[in-house]
Parts: sequence; structure tokens; C-alpha cells
Amino acid sequence: MTSDVDLTERERAVVNAFQGGFPVTERPFEPAATAMRDRGIDIDATALLETIRDLDERGVLSRFGPLVNAQEIGGAATLVAMHAPDERFDEVVETVNDHREVAHNYEREHPYLNVWFVVSVAKAQRVEAVLEQIETETGQETYNLPKQQEFRVEAKFYVDGPLGPSDSNSNSSESTTPGIDCSALGPDVTPTDASTLTPAERDLVLEVQGGLPLTETPYADVADAIDQDREWVLETTKRFDREGKIRRIGVVPNHYALGYTENGMTVWNVPDELVSEVGPEVASLPFVTHCYERPRHEGVWPYNFFAMTHGRSEAESDRRIEQVRDTMAEYWDVDDDDWDSLFSTQILKKTGIRLAERADANTTGGDELQT
Repeated sequence: MTSDVDLTERERAVVNAFQGGFPVTERPFEPAATAMRDRGIDIDATALLETIRDLDERGVLSRFGPLVNAQEIGGAATLVAMHAPDERFDEVVETVNDHREVAHNYEREHPYLNVWFVVSVAKAQRVEAVLEQIETETGQETYNLPKQQEFRVEAKFYVDGPLGPSDSNSNSSESTTPGIDCSALGPDVTPTDASTLTPAERDLVLEVQGGLPLTETPYADVADAIDQDREWVLETTKRFDREGKIRRIGVVPNHYALGYTENGMTVWNVPDELVSEVGPEVASLPFVTHCYERPRHEGVWPYNFFAMTHGRSEAESDRRIEQVRDTMAEYWDVDDDDWDSLFSTQILKKTGIRLAERADANTTGGDELQT
């Protein structure tokens, strides 16, 4: 793995160290810096905070803090594909993007399905209504591809340097686990099976979805912002991490800034009886960031398995896709017609998932907040 990004050795160590596992404690930069020193990185809490703040300001990071699992907060999201004719491409895309329920939208290389977007709604039944409206307005059919099984959602992007994968200069899929995990620190909490949020929990989710304050006491600052006790914020954040409402806590790199410009969505026609067996194996490849089972659409879309890979060059991306194919081939005879790779050619819209509406609708006593 090589990188053209202008990062110091310390900055590389910070990017690699805490793409998850950041401590949930009153002054978290202190134990985080201690853990880095234990791994041979000369840094103190002040320098760690300043480094993360500088990386954030330079755009190397998208944000710092919890990565909220929207699926566990409430509502629903789905991936949708459609065709936009060349002569009407801009018109169709503009119409799709005008829908506030449309979050991400990408143009991808495919002979027919060239527009791929995510619809996020507070109520699952709204998906069908939104797609019907888009079809009416554009005159183009939509192909709904909801997630049926999730095998991995872990978009971590490491750079060459300290605390990264030990074999980062090889093409092997084997690697030691990079980074540092301080998630055991902080309050002792017991996960619950609650499927809804309290108003206070909703406020916490909305306050941290864009990141934590880059201060010495970020959780205390969040507590002040939502008028809650500091210990409650620490305990609830830690519990949400345990329950899966938060996927992980730490730095969230801007993968484009780190040079991961090759975004390949590989799709596969996996025999149905093998999907549950193949899924975990493909998901275990360290460069696969998203891995799902999704439905086919007869006559248009024959694939039922998605694995997203990222690379810093076309050659690296090709090698990684070949590793996915090699893994698949251990389970069945993969023909050329059994798979495809759709690279994104441009970002058409990227506003992020609107958590406020989904959280409101899933808050105890919050239905009246959603129209």
C-alpha cells in the first residue's frame, strides 16, 4: 500500500490508530494517547487532539466521533438503480435529486443502469411512494434493491505507516488487525433490547451524528449542548456502541483525500443456497467495505450479491476485485457472466442520511413529529 497523501508519520499513526475503538471517558484523549505511546508512538493528549483537529480542518477526515447506524435508529433506507438516457441524463438526475428522501446518488459504469441512489425515509412504507413519484416524474422505471442480508459495513481506510496493516505493502488478503481498541474503557453498561428512542436519546443521536466537539472533554460538551448529565451521555454513548446503534467511534477518514479514488461496486450472481456461506468469507477480506445480499430483477439485473471495494489505483483495484473472485471461486464455478464491476464515474448527490426525521418517528411519543 502506498500513499501520495502528504501526511507526517504521526498523522499516519493517528489515522490508522482510531478508526474505531476511541474511548468513551470524560477526557478520552488522555487514555488514547497513552495507548498510542504503548505502541511506540511518541504523542501526548494535547498533541493527539491537535493532530485530529488539523486533519479535520484539512479535509483528511470527514469527521471525528460516533458513526451512527441509521438502520438501528429507525426508518428505512434502500438502494435504487435506474436508467437515465444520455439525451435526458441531467434532467432525470435533477428530478431524482430534488427528492429530499434521496441521499447519495452516483453515476456508475453500466450499459443500462447508470444511476444509483439511496432513498432514506422515516417510515418503510414511504419507499414505494417515493419511487412511484420518481417514475411518474421521469418516465423511467426504478429497480429497488433493499438489503436482505448484511455481511459487513466497515468503511475503514488505512495508510502506509505505524499502526496500519502489518503487510500493507503486499497483495495478500491476510493482515493483522490494525489500529488500537480502547472501547473497553469508560462506564460499565448493560445493552437493552429497546427498539425505540427516548426523547433524550434522540437528542443525543442528532447532536453527535455530525461528530464530536474537538475539545479535551467532548462528551461533557455534548451533555451541555443537550442539557443532560455528563455521566448519562457517557453511559448512553457506550451503551449505543454495545447495542449497535453506533457502529464505531473515532476518526472517519475522507477516503478520496487518502487517495482511494477507485470505487468499485462488484456484483455477483451467487447461487441462492451459497449466499449465507459465501457472504462472511467475502466480508472478511480487509479491503471490502460493504457486503450485502440484495434481490435480483428478472431480465434486467441478475445479481444478488454486492461487495464494495476501494483502491488507490486501477491496478490495485483490479487486484482486489480478483481476490473477491478467487474467494467466490472456492464455492462455485464463476463464469464471466456471473459478475460485473460498476465503477462510479461521478457523484451526483451526497447529502447523507437525514437522521432527524427517522429518529423523530422512532422516538417514544415522536410519531406526531413526523408528517
